[in-house]
Amino acid sequence: MLKTFKDVSLAVLTRAGLLKLKRKAMRAGVWFKALSRIDRVLVDLTIKVVDAVSSRCLANSILIAMEKLDGLLENSALSSLRLVGRPLAEKFSQIAEKWGNISAKSWASDESFAVFLAVTHTTR
Repeated sequence: MLKTFKDVSLAVLTRAGLLKLKRKAMRAGVWFKALSRIDRVLVDLTIKVVDAVSSRCLANSILIAMEKLDGLLENSALSSLRLVGRPLAEKFSQIAEKWGNISAKSWASDESFAVFLAVTHTTR
């Protein structure tokens, strides 16, 4: 987690960086859940008015909002992986083993395979 103005990447504190964060949060469905109205307005106005944040006070306020989003964005991705990817990987592993594929047993514990299945399942 980011704690101070010094730790914040300058790319995040630009109009493009804030827009990217906002889009990501809205797509994950956490923009309205995580942020209060004042936090959302602060980010929206910063996007409209400022090209790059130079004020430490504004940067720290945006940092607080970003930390709220950061935790929820990570949780939504991890829960998607757990709820969708792992059970699918286990199921495919069992089916492939029944068909005679000896190496399929390792599929159930393969993280990258589970991520692939979660992503392909959620984009359908």
